Amino acid sequence: MRRLELPTGLLFSQSGSYEAVSSAMYAGTLLAIDEINASPDGTVTIKPVAIDPAGQLAGYIDGARALLQEHRLSQVIGCYTSSSRKEVLPLFEKADALLWYPSHYEGFETSENIVYSGAAPNQHIVPLTRHLLKHFGTRGWMVGSNYVWAWENNRILREAISAAGGSVLGERYFPIGETDLADLVRQIVADRPDFVFTTLIGKSGIVFLNMLRAAAKAAEIDQQFEMPAASCSLSEAELHLLGDSASGHLSSSVYFSTIASPENRRFTALWDARFGHLGKASADAESAYVAVHLLAGAAARAGSAGFEEVREAARGMRFDAPQGRVTIDSGNLHCWMHPRIGRSRSDGTFDILMESPVALYPDPYLTWANEADDACGPDLRLIQ
Repeated sequence: MRRLELPTGLLFSQSGSYEAVSSAMYAGTLLAIDEINASPDGTVTIKPVAIDPAGQLAGYIDGARALLQEHRLSQVIGCYTSSSRKEVLPLFEKADALLWYPSHYEGFETSENIVYSGAAPNQHIVPLTRHLLKHFGTRGWMVGSNYVWAWENNRILREAISAAGGSVLGERYFPIGETDLADLVRQIVADRPDFVFTTLIGKSGIVFLNMLRAAAKAAEIDQQFEMPAASCSLSEAELHLLGDSASGHLSSSVYFSTIASPENRRFTALWDARFGHLGKASADAESAYVAVHLLAGAAARAGSAGFEEVREAARGMRFDAPQGRVTIDSGNLHCWMHPRIGRSRSDGTFDILMESPVALYPDPYLTWANEADDACGPDLRLIQ
C-alpha cells in the first residue's frame, strides 16, 4: 500500500535565549519523524521542512509565512513561547493551516487552528499551587519573564495565595534573556518567603536559580528546603546547565525522564543514544515527540494532509506516550495529560514526588473548577 506523504513544517529556535529548551523540542520531533518513517507498518511518511526563528518574534513571523505561503504547508509543529504562538496564529487562520503547539502554556485560549499537545494550566500551575500552599506556606515571591506566560500563571497563583489568607511579598518581570538580576535576588533573600515561583525562561531562569542558591547560602539559608524555587517550566533540558545549583528545585510537569514505564524506558533509551548531549529527555522534547505521533495518526485516519481533514480526524486521537496515554479532546483540541510534581536532582533528573493516577481533562479557561476546587480533578497521589 502506498504511504501518504505528509509535508510538515518545523518552527523551532536553534539559537537565542531559550535555545536549550527549543532545541530539545526540535530534537523530539526528529526522533518521532525518523521512528514513523522507518516503521514498516506505517501508512504515513513525514517530509519535514525546518526553519530556525533564532528566538526572535520577527523570525517566527517570517518563518511561518515561508512555511505557509512559499512551501504551502497546512501542518506545522512549532513555537515554544506563547508570544510566538500568538504572533503566528493570524497567519494560520488566514492560510487555513494547523499549528501543532507542543509546549505547556498559560491557557485562556482555544483555536480551531491549533492542536495543543502541551499541558494546560489545570495540568501544571493548579497542582503546583496546591502543593506549595499545603507543604510550604502562604508567603510567596513571584518573578517572571515579561510576557503572557508569566502574567497569567502568576495571576492564578496570586489569587490562590489570597484565597488562602497569604501574601505575595513581591512580583517582578524582566525582558526575556535578562541576566542582571542581582538586586532582585538580594531582595528575595532579605524577604525570606516560604517559596519563590519563577516563570523566567531560558538564560534568565538559569542565571536566577544560580544566583538565588549562592545568595541564600551566603545568608545561611538552606534554599532547597527553607525557600524552594518552584516552576512550571524547569525541565531536564536546562537542569544540566545549572551545575552545582541543579538540585532541590520543584517543577510541575506532565513528564519527567524518570517515569517508570515501558514506553518511557524505550523513549529515554532512544533519546540518550541520539540526543544525550542536550541533557536528559524533558517535557518539552516529549511533548514535541507526542505532537508528531498525533499528527501522523490523524493524517493516517483522515487519509489526507489537508487542514480540515486532519483537524477533524485529530479529535479524540490517542497515543500511548512516554508520560502515559495522551488523548486530544474533541471539544477544545487540548490534550488529556498526566500532571506530576518533581524535585530536581544533581544528576540532571527529577525525583517524582506526586502524580495523578489518571489523565486529567484539559481546562484552558479554568472554567470546570478554580484553583482551590477539588473538582479540578483528583489530587496527585504521593509517590515518595
